[in-house]
Amino acid sequence: MSTDYPSSRANTVSVFDARAGVRSASATFLLGQVMFLVAIALGFAAGGTYVGRNLSFGTAEICEFACLGMVVAQMFVAALREGSLGMAWLFTLALLLGLGLGPVISQYATLDRTALYQASAGTVLTVAVMGSYGFATSRDLIRWVRPLFYALLGVFTISLILILIGSGEHLLLNIAIYGIVSAYLAIYFQFVRRTATEHDVVWIATGVFISIVNIFVTLLRIFGSSR
Repeated sequence: MSTDYPSSRANTVSVFDARAGVRSASATFLLGQVMFLVAIALGFAAGGTYVGRNLSFGTAEICEFACLGMVVAQMFVAALREGSLGMAWLFTLALLLGLGLGPVISQYATLDRTALYQASAGTVLTVAVMGSYGFATSRDLIRWVRPLFYALLGVFTISLILILIGSGEHLLLNIAIYGIVSAYLAIYFQFVRRTATEHDVVWIATGVFISIVNIFVTLLRIFGSSR
């Protein structure tokens, strides 16, 4: 699951400096706001995971599809991307996503707790490395938004086809998803430094949150399948 919000702003790449000059808040301050919302969203997701640990996998899938629908709606409805409504929307979809992951995390906690620890450590390391790179680099990462979106869409489509034909998980596909979503994370952080304003905080926080969860889940599959 990924958000493609930056694609609608790709035409601002050539005017980074002009936009940065008119921002009313520093990039560091905006980054603090984004990560504060991400931390709260992760808290809601963790709470949902605990509450939903005993849900059936069918019910969990309904929660995940509802979360996906909320992400898509946020992409097309501007009011859901900013302000108090946007924050409430973010926290609600985080809770739903946590509920959807509840049975999966519970199963790993019972059968393969080591994979949980490895995935958690790997997620923290990935966020630290890619976030720092995206925030600090002078290279233009935003131009890769659209190609990465199509690559991610292709990988997800292949994964869905393999699941439908009963082929199961594939390590190379999970590695590809991990790489693409990690690149998205760096792009979101570059948006914060170069073009973001206070109006962009909620949708960027949503993108970062979704990326973090995707990285964690993908690493969980990678480490879990390696045993």
